[in-house]
Amino acid sequence: MFGIFTSALRGAVCAVSVLSAPFAAQAEEFTSPDILVLGDSQISFGSGPAFVEFFTDIKKHCNPDPIQKQQLTSLGEMKVSVIGVRSTSLHSWTARKGRAKGAVCDVDPKWKVNAGSYGYVNQTANQFVQIGRGKNYQFCAAGKSPFEEMFREDYYDPGLLLMSFLGNSAKRWANNPDLAVKDVEKMHAHLPKDIPCIFMTTAPAFKKSITDLRRKAQKNLQAAFEKTGSHCSFVPGVTPQTVAANQGNKKYFRLNKRGMVKDPFHPNKAAAKNFFALEMGGICKAIFDQIGMQQPSVN
Repeated sequence: MFGIFTSALRGAVCAVSVLSAPFAAQAEEFTSPDILVLGDSQISFGSGPAFVEFFTDIKKHCNPDPIQKQQLTSLGEMKVSVIGVRSTSLHSWTARKGRAKGAVCDVDPKWKVNAGSYGYVNQTANQFVQIGRGKNYQFCAAGKSPFEEMFREDYYDPGLLLMSFLGNSAKRWANNPDLAVKDVEKMHAHLPKDIPCIFMTTAPAFKKSITDLRRKAQKNLQAAFEKTGSHCSFVPGVTPQTVAANQGNKKYFRLNKRGMVKDPFHPNKAAAKNFFALEMGGICKAIFDQIGMQQPSVN
């Protein structure tokens, strides 16, 4: 899957500017986004702009009642940042060393970029960035996980965090429910205790075999959130409706010159837009559940 990701970067690499050294970048001024979305390469292939559009205009999409409108003020100006890092998953962001952490922090030897970035922290015309380079992507420090470094004092401090992963841990979670529990426990150990958070699994794939594995992984991961007593809201991305929309539907995936699906893993932009339409109810409920927890009840 990583090979698919890197091949898509070919046209963008020439546009990548010279990047500043990490230590110099840390000294530059940084203003945190109000809403932060973290995910994998599905963001770079189609869902990045859809996430930005959805969360920038929550009022339009979620039709909040008066109390919910007041709750939304906790998200400030709703500055939205969306970052998707190649073949990462939840345990990549809690690893303090090794291959899992390297998925976030290692510089791609060929393309020199490993992530797609959209919205507030990337106002350039080039969506591709290298994590660890530039003031907005200082998530990599010796002995610390990307989550620990990202959420250090005076750096990222969003009013809402949404994590979107599934495919790169499909076998891990499907084959071993205990690892799903371990990953959720480590997530909570590495995140700020009071951060409102949503975990939404990614969209179904083109092939039934891929989706079937992801459905099993999603079931085990959702059970892990329940077992650990997680305060994060869980939104399943693999549902009967989203499977019916994506599975076997060529118009929602990239095609080769012969009209055959060349990438069955990553739905395209049209698929992402439809996915959000189908998932809107669950996402909106999760948003208001999370921001409502942070405020006193209204009598």
